[in-house]
Amino acid sequence: MTVKKILVTGSSGTVGTRLCEKLLEKEYEVHGADIVHNKWSKKVDNITKIVNLLDGKSFGKLGKDFDMVIHLAANARVYNLVKDPSKAFDNFQTLFNALEFCRKNNIKKFIFSSSREVYGNSEKMKYREDEADVRRCESPYTASKIGGEALIYAYEKCYGIEPVIVRFSNVYGMYDESDRVVPLFIRMAMEEKTITIFGKEKELDFTYIDDAIDGVLRCIERFDSLKGDVYNIASGKAITIEKVAEIIMKKMKKNNSIIMKDNRTGEVEKFVADTTKAEKALGHKAVTGIEEGLEKSIQWYSKVLY
Repeated sequence: MTVKKILVTGSSGTVGTRLCEKLLEKEYEVHGADIVHNKWSKKVDNITKIVNLLDGKSFGKLGKDFDMVIHLAANARVYNLVKDPSKAFDNFQTLFNALEFCRKNNIKKFIFSSSREVYGNSEKMKYREDEADVRRCESPYTASKIGGEALIYAYEKCYGIEPVIVRFSNVYGMYDESDRVVPLFIRMAMEEKTITIFGKEKELDFTYIDDAIDGVLRCIERFDSLKGDVYNIASGKAITIEKVAEIIMKKMKKNNSIIMKDNRTGEVEKFVADTTKAEKALGHKAVTGIEEGLEKSIQWYSKVLY
């Protein structure tokens, strides 16, 4: 079945905004759902309904005859969920409500935004999709993602929901003014404030947002050949957080002080995605290197926010 009408939850978020923009460009019929208005894009805001997805009845305001649901809505800051684990429960609740909406309305195609957090900390650096391990669940946020994947497979077995799970890693670039690493460091550099890094040895896989969106679009286009499986959508390369800060300062011609602190509870210290599976099945490969991606990010933030 050709996918024409898509519901995107979390349509006012970073990934949601960019995904909806690209879907609209490709002339899909897109409907968004979020608890807040989209401050970045009027076009996306116009197709977004303001609802509280924690309330299952709110899905009834969104319509019924969708070909696909893409569930992006989540509380996504790892350390914030360490401090307040009830936010992880919210992630379970919104996912459950989205799956129930699909079950009750016979919507079979479901894409779920998971995370590289499901791989946890181990002696390894590079991870394939089959190497997630519930015993390395480092945080409540991780639990909401790896447990969410389990719930999705239960709905596949019991109710015929056809899932594709994508695991993102440190998506950056635009539409984000949170305290995630890239927007935070750009803001700190702009204001010439001290940059604090938690974990001197922390080395992670950063994915430019347009590369992440390309992966999702390919999942939509090739859904029938991909369904029932999970894919790493990432750059396949790792870089230290300290190096990210240094690149940003160099490009912005700043010389901020850097303070190194211990890694915080619940956070993954080392990760790079094995993207072989996505390259073969999706034909997807990230094309934006970290230098280019950070340059584009700085330009966007300088123009739009700072």
